[in-house]
Amino acid sequence: MRLQTKLILIICSLLFLVISLLWAVFQYMLVNALEEQTGIRALAVAEAFAAMPEVSKAFLDSDPSKVIQPLAETVRVKTGAEYIVVGNREGIRYSHPITDRIGKEMVGGDNGPVLEGQSIVSEAIGSLGLSLRGKAPIRGNNDEVIGIVSVGYLMNEIEKLDDNYEEEVMLISIAALIIGSGGAIMISRGVRRSIHGLEPEQIGMLYMEKQAILESIREGILAINSQGSITMANKQTLRMLGLPEDTDITGRLIDEVVPTTRLHEVILTGNSQFDHEMIFGEHEVIANRVPIMDEHKQVIGAVSSFRSKSELYRLAEELSQVTRFAEGLRAQTHEYSNKLYVISGLIQLESYQEAIEMITRESDVHQNLIQFIMREIPDPVIGGLLIGKYNRAQELKVILEIDSESTFQDVPATLNRDMLVTIIGNLTDNAMEAVIECEQAVEKKVKLFLTDAGNDLIIECEDNGCGISEEVASRIYEKGYSSKKGERRGIGLALVRHAVDKLGGYITHHPSEHGGTVFTVVLPKMSKDPKEDA
Repeated sequence: MRLQTKLILIICSLLFLVISLLWAVFQYMLVNALEEQTGIRALAVAEAFAAMPEVSKAFLDSDPSKVIQPLAETVRVKTGAEYIVVGNREGIRYSHPITDRIGKEMVGGDNGPVLEGQSIVSEAIGSLGLSLRGKAPIRGNNDEVIGIVSVGYLMNEIEKLDDNYEEEVMLISIAALIIGSGGAIMISRGVRRSIHGLEPEQIGMLYMEKQAILESIREGILAINSQGSITMANKQTLRMLGLPEDTDITGRLIDEVVPTTRLHEVILTGNSQFDHEMIFGEHEVIANRVPIMDEHKQVIGAVSSFRSKSELYRLAEELSQVTRFAEGLRAQTHEYSNKLYVISGLIQLESYQEAIEMITRESDVHQNLIQFIMREIPDPVIGGLLIGKYNRAQELKVILEIDSESTFQDVPATLNRDMLVTIIGNLTDNAMEAVIECEQAVEKKVKLFLTDAGNDLIIECEDNGCGISEEVASRIYEKGYSSKKGERRGIGLALVRHAVDKLGGYITHHPSEHGGTVFTVVLPKMSKDPKEDA
């Protein structure tokens, strides 16, 4: 059954039940009120009639009914009573609406309290049927009880009066039920519209899917309402805040949990914010913030997604490493293609000796380089990077010299190799770009020195480019800043600085005696694993 149909049936059933209960209570109260008012009126008439002097005097006559009967009928007609019966202490009637019953004994059996001087209201079966009656004592000259007055109203007459009210109440109840049913239809339609026509099962499934999606993504997700209270936070958010995963922070103000938040700005302006850096807990994160709109395009909240900068840097480093390997292979292929063309030409010119010498020379250079790297830099990741950079330098017509005193044999296994590749690769690329763009450099040369002597690893990269001016020197490690022309600049040295900081080292630079720049990186061998800060 559809939700709309269920709501209509439930609301109408509840409305019918409430109206029925109210109708029953009203009927009960109405009957009691009518009986109470009728009893009070009957008693008032009885007491007034009993106090009339003519009535008490009539009891002294030989035939009291001659005076009392006409008087009783007159009062009965004026008051609308069903009967006014007067009797003596023995219960013999002196008046009755049916004259044949005068002189006969009163029925009902409730005269006892009246003969004792009390005025009462009772419900009993008399000669005319079940009636509600008020009874009062008639007192003589010495205040003794000499007779009884009974004023009655038949119960079926009271019920007829109640029936008149019952019809009106029934009509009002039916009208209320019709109006309520219309309201139920409107409410059910409004509910269906507010939940976009979805059924409860679909809403439940969407909620479970949303929870699964929120917990499956690596980003932290945090949402607030227009009052700044947190409405949703996934487990990654709790991890980044250093809170247990079962902590419930919904309902708390965002300023209490994240004092540096800028979600309030998004709510006030309605504008999205992308790729903003901020401090979240103890993490540097890249945050995106988007307003939440209702169907009227009004801002009702905001949601933020954020990811640790260290993870983004790691991804960038991995991409950079893949790019470097690809460039190295391309450079090597290009360089060897050129040399193969030269060798092919020499053979075609029958200059066999020159061809042999060239083959030997190139073989010796590469063989010596490979043997040197295998001996002094046995780490395959770093060694492969240096060979790739050597081939790239040859393609760019840059001399890349690896200092013969270099040694990198004592590199701790716990030291992150990706970070080392980032540092060495970006320093080398930055140096080659510097010498290529410097027109004053006749011999474009880059020198690399690596050493693991002592408790530190030292990486020194020197170029003979045009150097770094003083006004630029203070900003060269900023992300996105570069003194070089072109797009996608200002990334390399920023990644180097980030990697050095993560490994617990430091980086310096100073002018080279050849006119370029010398970058020096010092890394402690006992550096912590940067993954611990991710």
